[in-house]
Amino acid sequence: MARAKPVVAIDGPAGAGKSTVSQRVAEALGFTLVDTGSLYRAVAFLAAAEGVSLDDVAAVEGVATRAVASGRLSLAAVARPDGPGRVTEVRVGGLFPGDAIRTPAMSMGASQVSAYPGVRAALLDLQRQFGREGAVVLEGRDIGTVVFPDAEVKVFLTASPEVRARRRLEELQARGVEADLASVLHDVIARDARDAARSIAPLREAPDAVRVDSSQLDREGTIDAIVRLVEARAGR
Repeated sequence: MARAKPVVAIDGPAGAGKSTVSQRVAEALGFTLVDTGSLYRAVAFLAAAEGVSLDDVAAVEGVATRAVASGRLSLAAVARPDGPGRVTEVRVGGLFPGDAIRTPAMSMGASQVSAYPGVRAALLDLQRQFGREGAVVLEGRDIGTVVFPDAEVKVFLTASPEVRARRRLEELQARGVEADLASVLHDVIARDARDAARSIAPLREAPDAVRVDSSQLDREGTIDAIVRLVEARAGR
């Protein structure tokens, strides 16, 4: 059955600005934002809290499976405080973990655990349940290829590694995290390689995705380009 409003899948490499752009696109459209990447960050966070090595595939998969089955790891849709639509928040044990899952260590941890089949299987339905009726924006690395291959709008948002590293450094510094450009660029390139090479749901551009390269676009220009694409596809 066709959805009344589209699913918007925004994929792309680390540091492409997917989180902020997706949030603003969802706000402009009045859609629900589903931050799928935060789920993988939360799994890394839970594993660390339980003293489980992220190199132990079976143990990490067990953490994810138990957390979802028990409801310890969940998504909650809440009203956007500053505009129309809703946004999903990851809850760990019923609590919102906030910046605890946004550190560089959790970012790399998310990339590592997202390559584990059992983790992806545990989180797949959790991601899909918010998109079945449409009117959602989901961002990640395999939304348009695996999670919602039937998404009405698919965007592959990217930028050069240097641009992405500079933007990531600015975000970290704004949160008071000490970092330098060389190390951030190294992490960006390493994560690109890891995400593209993994055997399970690798980072790749869907054949029917529209590529948006924001290297030469400011944030507002990027958001406007995607909103216009969604409106055109939706016949608005």
